[in-house]
Order: sequence, then C-alpha cells, then structure tokens
Amino acid sequence: MALRFTSEQRLDDGVIERGFTLGEIPGFLWTPSSAAAPSPLILLGHPPIGLHTMYPRLVARARHAAADGFAAATIELPGSGDRPLWPALEQARAELRRAMQAGEPVGPEIIDPLVLPLVDAAVPEWRAALDALLALPEIGGPVGYSGGIISIGVRLAAVEPRIVAAALFAGSFVPRAIVEEARQVTVPVHVLLQWDDEGNDRQAALDLFDAFASKEKSLHANMGGHTGVPQYAADAAAQFFTRHLK
Repeated sequence: MALRFTSEQRLDDGVIERGFTLGEIPGFLWTPSSAAAPSPLILLGHPPIGLHTMYPRLVARARHAAADGFAAATIELPGSGDRPLWPALEQARAELRRAMQAGEPVGPEIIDPLVLPLVDAAVPEWRAALDALLALPEIGGPVGYSGGIISIGVRLAAVEPRIVAAALFAGSFVPRAIVEEARQVTVPVHVLLQWDDEGNDRQAALDLFDAFASKEKSLHANMGGHTGVPQYAADAAAQFFTRHLK
C-alpha cells in the first residue's frame, strides 16, 4: 500500500504533523522539527472510537514523544472513524453492551468475536504502515508500540521483529488465544493497569502479564478507574521508551 501525505502543519512547539492515507486508511505522522538524524518511531495505538474523537489525546502523546526525540504515528482502525462500517463488529459491540447492561458475565462467546477479528484485520495494516513509514528519510527506527487495544499490541509484539519495546494499557477484554500469543513475546514490556478499571477483568490482565516471555517486563498498577491514569504513569512509560529506543 502506498503512503500519500494529505496535509501538513507545524504545531506551536515545532512538531510537524502530517496527515496521510495508506491506501484507503487514514493516519497521522508527527516528527520533531529539530531532529538532526532519522528519529526512532513510536506507533500510537488507540481504542476503536475514531481518530477524530481520539485526536486531542493522540496529539498530546505525540508531542510528549517528540519532546523526547521520537517520531510518532497512528492509523485508523478497521470499522472505525471514517472507514466503512463493519457489520459483524457492530453486532459484537452491541452484544457486549447488552451483556454489560444486563449484568451478565462477559465470556469468550462475546469477547472472541469482538476482539479476534479486529486483531486479525488491524495487525497487517499496522505492519504495512510500518513498511511505509520506515521508508521515509526522517524515520530511522528502532520502533516501539504504545497503548491502544492490548490484544493488538500483543499480536504486533509477537509477530513484528522491528518492534523492540511495547508499552501496553490493560484496559480491554483479552481472549484466551491472545494470552497464549503473549508467550511468544520476548521484547521488553511495560504494562499499565488501573486497579479499579470498571470495564476490565483485573485477573485477566494479571494472567496476560504473567504469560509474557520477556526477560524485562514491568507492571505499573495504580488505584482508580479507566480514565484516572495519573500523569506520572505516562512519565514512566516515556522513560521506558527512552531506555529502549535511544
């Protein structure tokens, strides 16, 4: 898939933001304006609610990364934002909402159709984006993956050798098949867990962390719900990437 830039602006801190399309997939690339050499790259994962909705948080993360000397990039997930609706995914989301509103347990019969098809579709797109981004003269690698749907991050860390470190947010449902894939992950892993996350199975997150085969893995657990992540948790993730991408 060819990468084509569609917009460019310089943010007030000097970060250069460019919109692009990768085939029909929208995305953004942020690069530090002062970089004297090709920059390492952080792929910014996000939930499937659309790049426009996520833009304020994504650009804040990208500016934080640029201040540390990293380029950052993201792409729209399948079935999200301006991309075509995915009826099977919409049905799976509706079934999840129904179960949670009814107070029913959320088991594999709901989690697997919700998560696994999205992982299967999104990971090849992230890898195609990586092909295109690393071909740019201003991007040099190494590459890290940060945040987003944790199952996508696990699959990418397991199958993509150019990713050398992954910072993951334990805030989404994890199929048992993804826990098994985590046993193939050997790169350094930094996992953020909100202890009282109302939408997250804490034990599933702990089982996933236990499954990683990485020699270096750290679990940062903080009290509070899904949106109560303290600022110092973001600082710890930034330090993690500075150690492994510089």
